[in-house]
Amino acid sequence: GLVLGVYSSEKDDGAAQFTSAGDAFDRLVSGKLRALLSLCGPPLKKGKTRIFHGLHQDFPSVVVVGLGKKNAGLNEQENWNEGKENIRTAVAVGCRQIQDLEIPCVEVDPCGDAQAAAEGAVLGLHEYNELKQRKKPVVTPQLHGSAGSEAWQKGVIYAEGQNLARYLMEAPANYITPMKFAEHIEQKLRSFSNVKVHIRPESWITTQEMGAFLSVAKGSAEPPIFLEIHYLGSANASDSPLVFVGKGVTFDSGGISLKPSSGMDAMRADMGGAATVCSAIVTAAALNLPLNIIGLAPLCENMPSGKANKPGDVIRAKNGKTIQVDNTDAEGRLLLADALCYAHSFNARAVVNAATLTGAMDVALGSAATGVFTNSSWLWNHLYEASILTGDRVWRMPLFEHYTKQVTDCPLADVSNVGKYSRAGGACTAAAFLKEFVTASHWAHLDIAGVMSNKDEVPYLRKGMAGRPTRTLVEFAARLSQDSHN
Repeated sequence: GLVLGVYSSEKDDGAAQFTSAGDAFDRLVSGKLRALLSLCGPPLKKGKTRIFHGLHQDFPSVVVVGLGKKNAGLNEQENWNEGKENIRTAVAVGCRQIQDLEIPCVEVDPCGDAQAAAEGAVLGLHEYNELKQRKKPVVTPQLHGSAGSEAWQKGVIYAEGQNLARYLMEAPANYITPMKFAEHIEQKLRSFSNVKVHIRPESWITTQEMGAFLSVAKGSAEPPIFLEIHYLGSANASDSPLVFVGKGVTFDSGGISLKPSSGMDAMRADMGGAATVCSAIVTAAALNLPLNIIGLAPLCENMPSGKANKPGDVIRAKNGKTIQVDNTDAEGRLLLADALCYAHSFNARAVVNAATLTGAMDVALGSAATGVFTNSSWLWNHLYEASILTGDRVWRMPLFEHYTKQVTDCPLADVSNVGKYSRAGGACTAAAFLKEFVTASHWAHLDIAGVMSNKDEVPYLRKGMAGRPTRTLVEFAARLSQDSHN
């Protein structure tokens, strides 16, 4: 199969405006493609397709897909590069049509941006069907023509990174336990000589005095794991690393503060933070990015049992602060508190944590963007600029003292794990809680609860767990590595 792009007509005469690959193919078939397209009705709108069969022996089926305006670029209102997003969407739609025709291979028009085209193809075709007997036919996308093969390969690696996060998040919690999560990541990194993976057992967690993390894990029969990854991409092994920290609750029942049963199955993806940061490191290694990255993922389940945390219990974190657990379903911040304390032992250039932390984040931004709370404008600018390129957007949220007071005004301990005004500003009070365990001057907390899954909001992702914002984390790391070289 072949997927070709066509731009929206600038004029009303409706003459198809092909990409250079489309033009070349039209010449190859003596202008038949253009003729057929004009006979088929009005010009193709963005993301809409037409399929033609029998035009050329090498390509029994050709899908022509609308790319929108030719000069689409940075859209400041939307905070993304619209041209890149249009390409990702168009290519994904075209590749799925080829898949529906059960054609095993598709060549993709680079549409002027081979990286975006590759991302659209690889993200658009991905679907979790490991456990089904009837699977959709596997389609292998490849670049049409020779222009942009390096950018295409880069796009494939970016998209495969996000697909790894989607795979981990979508898999049932009895298939991705803390140990199986760690082993899966270790296996993905085994071929890289500059990566070390440490799968730390419960005994190590105990010696580290991670009382907050252990308090969550003790409610489950699954033992906790602390996954630690060292990627040494910099020429100088002693360069300060970028530290990624990810919440890894492989199933979140809410504990004693039990969640409603409706929709609880989606909480198999409550390790989305760990999935995205670990996948970003796998991607950085595949790209051979020239910087050092450390990944930290506290992994456990949050379950109700006779050993579980009880509302009102007081626990002690790694830095000695006591925490009153007023709601056992606010458990992610307890894992992160200890992991953030540990992150400070690495003399980091920056510490970035990701977590499906609060339903309040979903209420605030929905699935439009990841909420970012940060104490560093330098760090924010890098994340923001990365997100414009990836189309996987971020939005800055407040870290006011106003919210800190709501978690530190606590009757029994130094901090409470929920704000004293209950639901008000829930994402902000969660971030304020984490800030109590941070001393780094460049720290960002990404609340990814709103972008955890996709219904139909991102057209180049199928319905299911989204793996967002893996590509933004990778692009951010790439920008940071360029920074250190300049």
